[in-house]
Amino acid sequence: MGCGISLNNDYSLIKKTERAMKAAVLIQRWYRQYVARMEVRRRCTWTIFQSIEYAGEQDQIKLQNFFTYLMDHFTPTNSNQRDLIAHIFTEDEIYKETELEKYFDHESIELPESYTGPHIDFPLTAAHAASLVEAFRHKQQLHARYVLQLLHETLKHLKLLPNINRVCTCFCEEITICGDLHGQLDDLLLIFYKNGLPSVEKPYIFNGDYVDRGKNSIEILLILFAFLLVYPNEVHMNRGNHEDYIVNLRYGFTKEVMQKYKMHGRKIHKLLQIVFSWMPLATVIDQKVLITHGGISDTTDLDIIAKVDRHKYVSVLRPPKKKKRHNMAEALSIRGGRTSEGDIQTTNMDSRPSLRRLSLTSTLCYSPGTRKRSPHDISRKVRRSVEEELEKCRRQVGFSEPYEDGKFSLSFSESDSESFEVCESDNAEWKQIVDILWSDPMHQEGCVPNAVRGGGCYYGPDVTEKVLSRHNIQLLIRSHECKQDGYEFCHNRKVLTIFSASNYYELGSNRGAYVKLGPDLIPHLVQYQVSRTTRKLTMKQRVSRVERSALRALREQLFSHKSDLISAFEKYDKNKTGRISLNDWATVVESVLHLGLPWRVLRSQLVQSAPEGLLEYHAWFDDLAIEQPTTEHVHQSLLETLYRNRSNLETIFRIIDSDNSGLVSFEEFCQTWKLLSSHLNMEISNEAISDLARSIDFNKDGSIDINEFLEAFRLVDKIHYTEREGSLLLTTPGDLL
Repeated sequence: MGCGISLNNDYSLIKKTERAMKAAVLIQRWYRQYVARMEVRRRCTWTIFQSIEYAGEQDQIKLQNFFTYLMDHFTPTNSNQRDLIAHIFTEDEIYKETELEKYFDHESIELPESYTGPHIDFPLTAAHAASLVEAFRHKQQLHARYVLQLLHETLKHLKLLPNINRVCTCFCEEITICGDLHGQLDDLLLIFYKNGLPSVEKPYIFNGDYVDRGKNSIEILLILFAFLLVYPNEVHMNRGNHEDYIVNLRYGFTKEVMQKYKMHGRKIHKLLQIVFSWMPLATVIDQKVLITHGGISDTTDLDIIAKVDRHKYVSVLRPPKKKKRHNMAEALSIRGGRTSEGDIQTTNMDSRPSLRRLSLTSTLCYSPGTRKRSPHDISRKVRRSVEEELEKCRRQVGFSEPYEDGKFSLSFSESDSESFEVCESDNAEWKQIVDILWSDPMHQEGCVPNAVRGGGCYYGPDVTEKVLSRHNIQLLIRSHECKQDGYEFCHNRKVLTIFSASNYYELGSNRGAYVKLGPDLIPHLVQYQVSRTTRKLTMKQRVSRVERSALRALREQLFSHKSDLISAFEKYDKNKTGRISLNDWATVVESVLHLGLPWRVLRSQLVQSAPEGLLEYHAWFDDLAIEQPTTEHVHQSLLETLYRNRSNLETIFRIIDSDNSGLVSFEEFCQTWKLLSSHLNMEISNEAISDLARSIDFNKDGSIDINEFLEAFRLVDKIHYTEREGSLLLTTPGDLL
């Protein structure tokens, strides 16, 4: 009897154990699937952010190419007509000391008694640099007098440095290398808190991209410049692709400087441009570790980079030109009074400096019988073909006949051809600099143009092996790319990417990191994340929070291409039913946006309803949950153009706003749109532009506030969120996948 009870108990125990094991297996399987789904969502979110970011950089380079084309190919009728673009895009010249004196005149700036910010004296001490750190931590601002003096001293120091800094670990235990900071002061403060302030015992190498995107770019620069002056042998700063005044126009640094230093902002900004041009391009540790911002290419040669005149490249986006000033002056004087039949005259502008603007119709002129520049010369300056550029510009000036080779040509005189000469050696060294600042590694072998960013190249593991072996280098440390963990090894661990701006795309989107190298040159990586709030969130909450931001940005992209998308949808809708298949939807969206995203995976987040697998594409735009501002008398296509090109518009506005007042007149506003329409190869009527200007002149004073204008046309996300478990979660029919 007792034996039977014992057997029953054993059997029952076995059954319970089996059930427990099955439950454990089911939980484990469920958890693995859950983690896999979260990982897919995370990767999709990351891809969205990067695709939109790189598309913006590509647009910036295209816009710069367009301005370069205007500068090189238009016929002015007087010397003042170059002001619109020349005052910003011909600043890539070497300044003489006498020309810079007006920017160094800090002594004429009085320090008011009401000033409560930090005070510094020169020569700087470690205490001065540390006081700046504390002052900026408490949101104080350094007076413009001190800023100009600090920049002046920094420039004098940078001029003494070589293009490639040589650093040795034999004098310290470790060297700390930091990547992109992008104006995020909290990340720099956290690095100093965890790792210590720069000192003789604690050397640092900062690898570029200190500015743009974040709100405290100027503070980061001032802190680093101060430590650079205090510890010139222990602090090293490489130039990044964002240490470029043209890039700064688009991504916020120019705006930040002008807002924080309204009275002396122009001087500070001009001096910063020159300081950027003198920053070293690379650093080498113990002859074995190469540190550059972007990386390398198959043509990278450290010997060439070491010899270039780096200060010539105030903007790396524009290749240098050998200028023959006497020929240019002669050309301007001759052509300034020329009114031949083939020329097109400009409209009269206000005589005030801020309103001296050339008419777009005069920027590119054509006349029969003049000498045509070779396609090879023009192709160096713009990516589009000569025929496309000619046809575009001919439409702008009103020619109705199609372009035929030999019938029309650019109106260049012999003096024009002599005015600018592109030296092949200069182009070769310019490409060296572009490649090390803009390039990215890829998994495939070879070296190809970086079509995603629009500048630099993609280099494979074979290129890395070749270049490093040629220079007897064992490791390349670069930045330039945001990584989810703050760092990433590739190319058989011979390339290390370091990115130091945490929460770069959105709170919780990524960690920051820095790397420490000792005499053994073995990388020791340190990760961090500034915000503590993300630590309290579950994995799903963190992913959902970042995903929400990415989808909002993606919906803005879709809405801003509404007309193009509908036209493409209609081509697939042969029977005019107003519906297309989901596969066709994915194909069309990619063909219009060119973002390289997994649209079929993202479909469940973007398409709320598709009965029988068919999407009603007109109604779909209402489901995108984008609320546009109420603007009367503005055509829908013009609104879409505005949404799609807000960054380009802001860049042109900053150029046209020559007095940096933040205001543009109606005339300047119209010139901005003319430039943009020419760049986009589209026609926008004067009436449409005037209606738009009137609709946003809120106080009816005849001028437009740039910031208010851009904010008034920001797309608003009106999708509903539900607050749950301490975080905002996107309300969707279900999880992605």
